[in-house]
Amino acid sequence: MEQLKSGADALFILLGAIMVLAMHAGFAFLELGTVRRKNQVNALVKILVDFSVSTLAYFFVGYSVAYGVSFFVGAETLAQKSGFELVKFFFLLTFAAAIPAIVSGGIAERSRFGAQLFATAVLVGLIYPFFEGIVWNQKFGVQALIKGAFGEEFHDFAGSVVVHAVGGWIGLMAVMQIGPRRGRYNKEGAIAAHPPSSIPFLALGAWVLSVGWFGFNVMSAQTIDKISGLVAINSLMAMAGGTLAAALIGKNDPGFVHNGPLAGLVAVCAGSDVMHPIGALLVGGVAGTLFVVMFTLTQNRWKIDDVLGVWPLHGLCGAWGGIAAGIFGAKALGGMGGVSFMAQLAGTTLGIVVAVIGGWATYALIKAFMPLRLDPEEEFNGADLTIHKITATPDREASW
Repeated sequence: MEQLKSGADALFILLGAIMVLAMHAGFAFLELGTVRRKNQVNALVKILVDFSVSTLAYFFVGYSVAYGVSFFVGAETLAQKSGFELVKFFFLLTFAAAIPAIVSGGIAERSRFGAQLFATAVLVGLIYPFFEGIVWNQKFGVQALIKGAFGEEFHDFAGSVVVHAVGGWIGLMAVMQIGPRRGRYNKEGAIAAHPPSSIPFLALGAWVLSVGWFGFNVMSAQTIDKISGLVAINSLMAMAGGTLAAALIGKNDPGFVHNGPLAGLVAVCAGSDVMHPIGALLVGGVAGTLFVVMFTLTQNRWKIDDVLGVWPLHGLCGAWGGIAAGIFGAKALGGMGGVSFMAQLAGTTLGIVVAVIGGWATYALIKAFMPLRLDPEEEFNGADLTIHKITATPDREASW
């Protein structure tokens, strides 16, 4: 029975890893549909190559930083217990690789390929696993300190803060370092809108992400005996709440509508295992509203050229999710209990601090040694021709 349990656990978490791996196709198509046509190829290539760099950075450095596990042993040792530790690495890698995928959307259309790959290696190898280890592996005694001060540890079941808030705030630091796209704003502050190049591709990306998210959340249990239908239903309710709020507040704008479910799913990750479904619906609704309002403010009022709105979507909705777990997870509001509002506030704040300092330092250091963005002519021509020497669609079909 123990051997069967080990095999079932390995299969369970492997299926989760595959579902979250598929989410990276969602990141790619969401960015492809949002950027201008001259940058579509770059969006696809960036996500795939970033994932590959993330794999190496997390395998050789990041996973050890977070969990103290080294793979420099024989294959016979690695294969023990059905290779569960290996597929667990694969599963957690797909979370880690979401960090550069999130950042990619913020700095799209003007970032240099090589510079971003260097940033990916640092973020996935050091910055992200540092905070991941604190929250999910009791590193440095921080969780014990939070529990001693507030009665409960910081609770983040599936990464509202560990993955999304951290990724979103790092993304904001990258956007601030790299600056807006040329022509986006002028000296008078006027705005030159860059509408999405393909709503169908944007929608496809949102759907792929939404479907894969049920692996992201449910499989965060990591072993089959801990699987919870409550997590699945709470994810569904938050997705619906985010979609409807974004459709209403965003006045049926398709960009807002298709980011609405993502906002709800980002926010529910932390407390999806402890909330009542009605609480999850409210959390998703607030997240959908927060995304629309803050995306509009950042783009139009504050002149922050965050192309996909990764700071409001991941950074702010993720932070809201971390705090909301301490509100709607409480028994007084129908939750499972075992959470503390102050503990959630403390853990969320710590995640933001780590992301801001780590993200700013990473991009400032890279900027000191190499340019972060394309020069004016390259940006005008587009990243597709400049970097990849090909466009998404030919100007004309071959006649032979």
